[in-house]
Amino acid sequence: MNWIKRIRCSCVLAGVALLLMGPVRADVAIEIVGVGSQQYPIAITPLRGEVGLTQPLTPVISNDLNLSGLFRVINAGDMSPVPYAPAEINPQALTGRGAQTVLVGQVEPGANDVRIRFWLLEAATRRELISYEMHAQPQQLRRAAHQIADMIYEKITGEPGAFNSRIAYVLKTGSRYELQVADSDGFGAQTILGSKEPILSPKWSPDGANLAYVSFERKKAVVFTHNLASGRRKAVAAFSGNNSAPAWSPDGKTLAVALTKDGGTQVYLINAEGGAARRFTFVGDINTEPSWTPDGSALLFTSDRGGSPQIYRQALAGGDAERLTFSGAYNASAKLSPDGRMITFVSKTTGGYHIAVMDISTRQIMALTDSPDDDSPSFSPNGRMILYETLDGRRRTLAIVSNDGRVKQRIKTVSGEVRQPAWGPLLK
Repeated sequence: MNWIKRIRCSCVLAGVALLLMGPVRADVAIEIVGVGSQQYPIAITPLRGEVGLTQPLTPVISNDLNLSGLFRVINAGDMSPVPYAPAEINPQALTGRGAQTVLVGQVEPGANDVRIRFWLLEAATRRELISYEMHAQPQQLRRAAHQIADMIYEKITGEPGAFNSRIAYVLKTGSRYELQVADSDGFGAQTILGSKEPILSPKWSPDGANLAYVSFERKKAVVFTHNLASGRRKAVAAFSGNNSAPAWSPDGKTLAVALTKDGGTQVYLINAEGGAARRFTFVGDINTEPSWTPDGSALLFTSDRGGSPQIYRQALAGGDAERLTFSGAYNASAKLSPDGRMITFVSKTTGGYHIAVMDISTRQIMALTDSPDDDSPSFSPNGRMILYETLDGRRRTLAIVSNDGRVKQRIKTVSGEVRQPAWGPLLK
């Protein structure tokens, strides 16, 4: 396979028939194929009053914590009586089930919103770890549940959670392509754009308000930006030749893109609103797949300048590019973790294309997956998990792996193939 095709810098063109779609709920099935070596036991009781809600909160909270692979959720809804406040819990009964902490609370639907009150307590002592009250609109209850799961995750692990975030991906069904946005667990999918032409490389803006992507609706590859709230789209890179691989700068003002307008494939910088392109790379015939360092001082990209596709880093201030990968004949699609300490990328071995990580300081590489054809890795907002696409049988689907390779899960859609996922920032 030609490596430039592998990283999807070109596609077959076809006729255009663009169709904007409204929100669509995509059914998904989540399979946990690996869990952490140690799981934290937490008991969760149904919140009083949530049964009549359009979206009960505790099933979402339980699902989030289970899917992290770090928690063992103990259903305490069958306790008699069911506790809804700190004074009502039975420490002996909870510790007898192995619980170290317990979540209790209640919801009160009002005229305009829902009042949510909850506590996270030590099961043995009733000591309060979290005591919190929040209000949510009825249509935002799933988001509120993700926020609660993030609070629990951070309190127990000491690290920020990432449940209250979204993912973007391309769903291909037959000859139709749909750009979809969903919750981090794959639920609540909405179709942002539908087309008979390929849609590629969705990337989130730092504030989560916009997506950049490549569309072939003009019978060539063009980079668009798309505001999710208003639906406003703008072609920001429509130069002669191929326009591909957009990546937002950390401040959201600049896009790095791969263009062929001057011969070969080179990385350029353009204003996020469009305009002239400033060339960034000059060495090698193919330089593509740019991604930014968290501080915005440098770009990572894939280049053939050493004879095979490898990952390089180059400062925006100038100077020579530094080669980061040396093992193997194919390393591409690099993304930096939010703290800048690790990169994830696609590495080819005799067993196929796998997701790997590299510690920037030690340059130590670890393969995280062993399936034959993995692609498009993307870090979660807390850097703990990596979203990617994989081949499951004959279909492309989403998968998630922890940055140490211990926790694995697959997110399967009922129909179609899912490609080129990107994990967005935490919602505010």
